[in-house]
Amino acid sequence: MKALFVSCTLKKSPEGSNTELLAQVVAEALEERGVSVGHVRLADHDVPPGVVTDLGEGDEWPQVHARLLDAQILVVVTPTWLGRPSSVAQRMLERMDAMLSETGPDGTPVAYNRVAGVVVTGNEDGAHHVISEISGALVDIGYTVPGQAWTYWNQGPGPGPEYPDTEHGHEWSHRTGRLMAHNLYEVATALSEHPVPPFPES
Repeated sequence: MKALFVSCTLKKSPEGSNTELLAQVVAEALEERGVSVGHVRLADHDVPPGVVTDLGEGDEWPQVHARLLDAQILVVVTPTWLGRPSSVAQRMLERMDAMLSETGPDGTPVAYNRVAGVVVTGNEDGAHHVISEISGALVDIGYTVPGQAWTYWNQGPGPGPEYPDTEHGHEWSHRTGRLMAHNLYEVATALSEHPVPPFPES
């Protein structure tokens, strides 16, 4: 089984990402279950805006799209900005919109029988809103989002330290991240054994 973590930080490598640090807890828990984990930081790639899979020369989204289709588990990793997902996360979802009309050999939408979850950090509130927006979009595209398939960290109201600068809330966020990994793995396993079949249209 494969998992792909797509980081939607605004920062390019090698600059550190707070959200990726929390996501690593989830990745390690999946690896303990034998899952092969891959990572991609979208800001490192030229991904122009659009709602199709391939915009032609210079568009690096197709290689990310191929990795999405190679993974049974997707984890979207995003900071909170102004109480919302990052602009990079929004662009990713817009490019994934094309998957609504893409089908496999048996006619099943390509996102079916795959699971997804969300990791969020920010020194401001809004994590639940971010989780809801991203999870709702992924369900629209065809992913299965299990119960408790997310974890987050924030400092609380007002400005304050960032995730790596304090131990505040880490125990809860890490425990929730491990539970997230458990649920993603178990539902992905169930779908691999009993996949959703193509819809028998009349």
